[in-house]
Amino acid sequence: MNTRRPARVVVALTLGSLLVAACSSTASTNGPTSSASDDQSLAKVKDAEELVVGTEGTYRPFSYHENGSGDLTGYDVEVIRAVAEKLGVDVRFEETQWDAIFAGLEAGRFDVISNQVSITPEREAAYTFSAPYTYSPGVIVVRADDGSITSFESLAGKTTAQSLTSNWYALAEENGASIEAVEGWAQAIALVEQSRVDATINDKLTFLDYKTQTGAAGLKVAAQTDEVSRSAFALRSGEVALADAIDGALAELAADGTLAKISTEFFGEDVSQQ
Repeated sequence: MNTRRPARVVVALTLGSLLVAACSSTASTNGPTSSASDDQSLAKVKDAEELVVGTEGTYRPFSYHENGSGDLTGYDVEVIRAVAEKLGVDVRFEETQWDAIFAGLEAGRFDVISNQVSITPEREAAYTFSAPYTYSPGVIVVRADDGSITSFESLAGKTTAQSLTSNWYALAEENGASIEAVEGWAQAIALVEQSRVDATINDKLTFLDYKTQTGAAGLKVAAQTDEVSRSAFALRSGEVALADAIDGALAELAADGTLAKISTEFFGEDVSQQ
C-alpha cells in the first residue's frame, strides 16, 4: 500500500450501503454544516455542464496515460467518467501532483479528487467524501508451493521483504517476522519469486495489478487482513449536495454492473465491493 494512503476500516459496497453513505455525507464535513439552500455544489456543476476532476495522471493503474503519453485512463478515471455520465455532465481532468492535490481542491481548481483517496478520520474532519468505490485488504503474498504461511501469526520466524516506510513493515514486525528492507513492491516481489525471502505484505490492489500485468505465475495470497482500506471521491467540506448526487450515481453503477466491469478490466476481479 502506498504509505500516503493509510489503512481504513471497511463497510461493504452494496447498493444499500451506498445509499446509507449518501445519507451520512453530512457527518464528514468540517465546521458548521451548510444548509441545503446554501449548498450550491451540485447546481454549480449542473450549470457548468461539467465536473472538474483533480487526479495525478501518473498513478497506474488508477490514473495514468496509456504508453506514457496516450489518453488518460485508469480505474479511478473510468469510474468518475461513468459517474459524470450518470449526472448528465461532461468531465474535465486537471492533472495535479499528489502533494498539491488537496490544496487544489480547497482553492476551487476542481470539484472533486478522483485519485484513490483513502478515508481517514483526519480527512473526514476536513472534507466531504462520497461513498467508497474501492475496497482493499492487506495481503501476504508467498510462493504458490509454500504451505507454511497461512496466517499473519505464522509469519513468526519467517522473512518478509518490506519498505521501511510502509504500514506493512510494522505489521510484519508485530507478527514476529524478520524484515528484509526494500525500496518498494517491485523489489519485494522479486525477492519472493527468487526464494530469497518467504513473503511480502502489501495492499491487495498492488498484487492484483501485478497479477493482471504479469500473470503472477508461482505466487498466491496466503492470508489477508480483517481491516480493509476504503477509497472514495473527496470534495470540499460541506458540499453534500454534490456528494449525494455522486453517491446516487455510484449506486446506479453498482446495480447495473458498471463498477464491477470497470474493476474487472483493471484488476481481474471486483474491488468495488468487499
